[in-house]
Amino acid sequence: MGKAPRGERAAGGGMGGLLGGQRVSAAAAAAVKKDASEYRWAAAAVGSQNAASYQLATQVPVMAVGGFNGSDPSPTPRQFEAYVKAGKVHYFIASGGGEMRGGGRGGTESASAGIAAWVAAHFTKVTVGGVTLYDLTRPVEGA
Repeated sequence: MGKAPRGERAAGGGMGGLLGGQRVSAAAAAAVKKDASEYRWAAAAVGSQNAASYQLATQVPVMAVGGFNGSDPSPTPRQFEAYVKAGKVHYFIASGGGEMRGGGRGGTESASAGIAAWVAAHFTKVTVGGVTLYDLTRPVEGA
């Protein structure tokens, strides 16, 4: 296993980080950690591998949307919206992997894809360290 590029912290092994999760840049980790104590979850990421990569890199709570691979209906879109409206989640991590995948069983949209689509339609997108984050405290105008 090689070293992470300068300014980046490798969150785990393999090409994509811990068990296929994302590699977390220092800039993305700093953004997620900022004001983390103000939230139940500093961020949410689709799949437990991605969430684990961020949680290990930042040492702050990160919600795994959709369970292990993003296909479980946990939390439901309604639950996630309630968490966001209650101010419990700061960022949605949208770069690198399955977060915008749809197509659950029978061609239906997965809960995580529905959550990602809702986030993209309603919140401000920022790119930090090559990662797209949605700031769940900053709704887009008209949303």
